[in-house]
Parts: sequence; C-alpha cells; structure tokens
Amino acid sequence: MSVDGTENRVVSGMRPTGALHLGHYHGVLTNWLRLQQEYECFFFIADWHALTSNYESPGELHTAVPQMVIDWLAVGIDPGSTRLFVQSRVPEHAELALLLGMMTPLSWLERVPSYKDMLEQPEGPALANYGFLGYPLLQTADIIIYKAKHVPIGEDQRAHVELARELVRRFNDLYGREPDFEEQARACVERLEQARLYMELRTAWQEQGKTDALQQAQLLVKAQRNISSTDRQRLLGYLQGNHRMLFPEPEALLTETPRIPGLDGRKMSKSYGNTILLRDTADAVQEKLCKMPTDPARVRRSDPGEPEKCPVWGLHKVYSDAEVRQWVQEGCRAASIGCLDCKRKVVDRVQETLTPIRQRRAELEEDVDVVWKILNEGAEAVREIASDTMQEVRRAMGLQY
Repeated sequence: MSVDGTENRVVSGMRPTGALHLGHYHGVLTNWLRLQQEYECFFFIADWHALTSNYESPGELHTAVPQMVIDWLAVGIDPGSTRLFVQSRVPEHAELALLLGMMTPLSWLERVPSYKDMLEQPEGPALANYGFLGYPLLQTADIIIYKAKHVPIGEDQRAHVELARELVRRFNDLYGREPDFEEQARACVERLEQARLYMELRTAWQEQGKTDALQQAQLLVKAQRNISSTDRQRLLGYLQGNHRMLFPEPEALLTETPRIPGLDGRKMSKSYGNTILLRDTADAVQEKLCKMPTDPARVRRSDPGEPEKCPVWGLHKVYSDAEVRQWVQEGCRAASIGCLDCKRKVVDRVQETLTPIRQRRAELEEDVDVVWKILNEGAEAVREIASDTMQEVRRAMGLQY
C-alpha cells in the first residue's frame, strides 16, 4: 500500500469503558454517521487504550466490547461501508507503537496536556503507568498504520494529532533516507509524463514557499498510475526534502462537539452519574428526565423562573425547535407553564431519538454472534493493510532480515 490512495481514509476509535449515552451519540456517533457517507472509515474499539486506566478490571471488556458495538450498529453505523474491529485483534498496532517508542524523545510524551493534567490531579499516581505515558504512541500507530489522512476530533484533542504529525515527520526523516535517494528520485522524475511541470512546481515550493504549488505537485504524483509505491513515496518526499514519505501526516478533521448537559446540568458523563443511556428503557428515560432539578426559584408553580438557570433548558437547546424554546422561555418567566409541562416536551423529543435505537438494539442482542462476526471480518480486512504497512516499516528500519 502506498502513501497515496488514502486521502479519503478516516480512522477513529472509542474506548469500551461503559455504556454509551446521549453525550456519545451527539458528540461522536452522529458525526460518524455523516463521515461514513463521505469517507472510507475505519472505526475501532480501543480496548488496549481502555487498559491504561481500567487495568485492574480487564474482565469487564468481554461484555463492554460487544455492547458498545451494538450501540454503534443500533444508531446506524453500517458495517457494509465501514470497517469495524477490535484494536487488540490487530497486533501490528502494538508493534508499530513499540517501534515509534524507540525514536520518540521522552520529553515529547511528558508535555502532552492530558498527561500533565493527570499528574496535577490528586488521583494522578494511579495512572502514572507507562501505558498512560505512551498512550500517544499507540494512538499515532492506530492512525498511521492505515496511512489515514483524516482524524475526526474535537478542539480539545488537537494536541494529540499535532504530536502524531511530529512523530510522522521524525519517522520519515530517520527511516525514509536512502544512500542514493536523490539519484533515485531524479530517475523517478524522468519517468513521469509531466516531469517538467513536477520540477517547476517543486522549485516554486522549495524556493518561493508556494503552498498551492506543493499541493498541485502532490496531486500530480498521486495521479500517476504506472509507478510503484516506493517510487511514489520518493517523488512525494523529493518535493519537500531528501527522504521518502513513508507515512502521510494525518490531519485533524475538526468537528463540532456539542456539550450535552446531563441530568444535573453538568456535562453528561458516566463519572457524574448524570447520563441517559442509549439502552435505557422508555420508562427509565421518562423517570430520569422528570426527576431533573429545575430553577431553584420555582418553589411553587406560580413562581416565575429563569430558563438559563435550569438544567432542563440545556436539553431544550439540543432537542427543541425555535417555537418550543420560545414557549419555554415565555412560559417559565411568566409562570404560565409548570416544570413538568416543560419537561414533557424534552421527554417526547428524547424518546423520538431513542425509540428506533432501542428497537434495533433489541434485535441485535438476540444474536450477539453476528456482532462478533462483523468484528472478526473487520479485523481480518484491516489486518491485511496493517501487515503491508509493517513490512514497509521493518524494511525501512533494517528489520527485514
């Protein structure tokens, strides 16, 4: 597999650390649903990543993994158009992470925001293990082993993708070098149908810094059909330096991640115990929402309230249309509607979202073997790609004996 041909590939994973809730649905899964229509998507269950914090209770993974995939399938993730697999079923991820660790300065890992934040927490020492420190290496391996160009993330994860880009640059620089690289690269240029244009664009980029010239040259190379993967890597690398481009630099595919309020008004999170699960029954959803706290000023129904001080209003902003939101604001402030009247509107909208998901979940839980079959087929398919990549890596690092 070559560097090219993966411009449309997306890789993303999720740790199986508990039941999925509406925060996951709106923050991740709805985005995946859109991406699977536009890109070649690889979605994986990051069970090794889960062990960085849940290493004391690995037995939970056996249940958590299929249940999480059932949630994925129930919301509409299509195994016919995406690759779904368990991370640990593709051991090449671990091999590449190990090799990346050989060339990564320790200071690069220690400066990762999530690691620094962990050290500042009172419970930090519980996570002071190599798995947590080396998390970015495995995360980078997850992405680049498939030479994915795009990584869907929220703004708070940008630092992780930037570190992955730095690791790719370092790897390409260290192991993409060949004793006769320039001579071989020039020979590749001579075989191009548009050799003169390639060199003009290369000069425009290297001497004048014209980004559009670089992009045009890269497209020119990727459009060539009668050259080998290695030659293509040389040509892409020759545009920017004196080494082959063994891996493309992944790019953050920034997505809007709406803040879904939990039952107490804080961000919906398992750790806060304020979630509405995708697998909750209709009765459980209604009970949870009807018990939500409201504006403390509304002791009696006749007391006027302020929606901005009410946790229920946060859910209205996610689920209700403009007309209903106006009804809530006017009715709450004038005390012309009660809190239960307000909550019922949210209950109805949330039930509309969860009812079809709940129905599909019930069907899938009838035959969990189908879920494992999907995961096994996905792992088999992606492992072929990962194996090809690792052959290139071993050869580049001198490990192909």
